[in-house]
Amino acid sequence: MADVRAIQRTTRQSPYKMRLVIDQIRGKDVNDALSLLAFSKKHAAKQIEKVLKSAIANAEHQARESNEPLDADSLFVKRAVVNEGPKLKRFMPAAMGRGTPIIKRTSHVEIVVAERSDKEGR
Repeated sequence: MADVRAIQRTTRQSPYKMRLVIDQIRGKDVNDALSLLAFSKKHAAKQIEKVLKSAIANAEHQARESNEPLDADSLFVKRAVVNEGPKLKRFMPAAMGRGTPIIKRTSHVEIVVAERSDKEGR
């Protein structure tokens, strides 16, 4: 089975905060990553959990389409990246008639899952 990916674009959270969570799941088995994300207190964990579940569903769908056997428990997070998305630029009134800029950052989350063969191990 080839690598399968899922992408979520323009997530309303800064990339820095998302990377703190995504660094924890990189290279882990899918079940370990899902349990880690489910019990994390960070808001980014919910968004990343959605993307990971989507990647698993994509892998199952692709295996069904090509008539290949797939054990979802043998999947692992091969690649997990958070890139910067477009910024929402706003202005807030400040003293003396000025306007201070507020930059609301967004993120693009990409997760690639692959099937771990027996010889690779953990």
